Amino acid sequence: MEKLSVIIPCYDEEASLSASYRRTREVLNRVAYDTEIIYVNDGSRDRTGKMLDDIAAADARVKVIHFSRNFGHQPAVSAGIQHCDADWAIIMDADLQDPPELIPDILQRCKDEQANSVYCVRRSREDEGWFKRLSAKFFYRTLNRMTSEVKFPLDTGDFRLIDRKIMTEFKRLHERGKYIRGLVSWIGFRQVPFFYERKARVAGETKYPFRKMLRFASTALLYFSKKPLRMVIGLGFFAVLVATGLALWFTLGKIYGFSKAETGWTSLITVITFFGGVQLLTVGVLGEYIGVLFDEIKKRPEYIIDEKRNFSGNKSDTASPLV
Repeated sequence: MEKLSVIIPCYDEEASLSASYRRTREVLNRVAYDTEIIYVNDGSRDRTGKMLDDIAAADARVKVIHFSRNFGHQPAVSAGIQHCDADWAIIMDADLQDPPELIPDILQRCKDEQANSVYCVRRSREDEGWFKRLSAKFFYRTLNRMTSEVKFPLDTGDFRLIDRKIMTEFKRLHERGKYIRGLVSWIGFRQVPFFYERKARVAGETKYPFRKMLRFASTALLYFSKKPLRMVIGLGFFAVLVATGLALWFTLGKIYGFSKAETGWTSLITVITFFGGVQLLTVGVLGEYIGVLFDEIKKRPEYIIDEKRNFSGNKSDTASPLV
């Protein structure tokens, strides 16, 4: 019998964890697969870790990975994929915004289309403000415009089904700053959409405030696009043209008397500010790319595991098995 895993990263999810497990288990009991749930505790500060241990003790089909600290959502998902030995895996969050009741329909969609991956597209986003909806739309469309190597599905998150072929290729990717939905698209094979209505959180607060969203967006952009560097080159070229034009204007004006450059302190300040801004912007963009290279060169593990539950051997890991 084929095996299906559900990978669920958790960070401070004590308010929704019981309902998430109950609803997910009820759904998995109805599918014609050997099933398991892999929870990744991303250094939670509340009772999430203890609750996961209790669930694993009562249900041998639940596996738990405890991180040594909070490493972030993407490393947590990555750890789940790295430790998954199933034929199929569904990635979803514990807050029930991605309803587990959709799992049978997603599996059927995959079977009907003979796909390697089914990515879930949000038709709507309940209980989210206009700013988050607008910024999300802007992010996905901007990212697609900035990348030429691969096109990413619009309005999708990490909620998706992937098969063993994609998981095998994913485990070969060694970069630390993973943007998983982008990497799955980059891997290729046959990937089809599944449209759904995203629900409001059952309880708790979002783990993606604006600061984290901004960092997440910059990681996606820096790892998948070189266009910011090309834009900086274009901006530098434009600055050179502006400087050349101003130089000609003031020089000819001095000669023919139609410009009073010696009294134009406003022009001087404008030029200095403009070129100073261009230089700082250029250094900033280069610095971000150098920072990415620095993180990769250090070769630190993507995550560190403290303990595991219901895995064979139950030994603690210190990193992804491919690091």
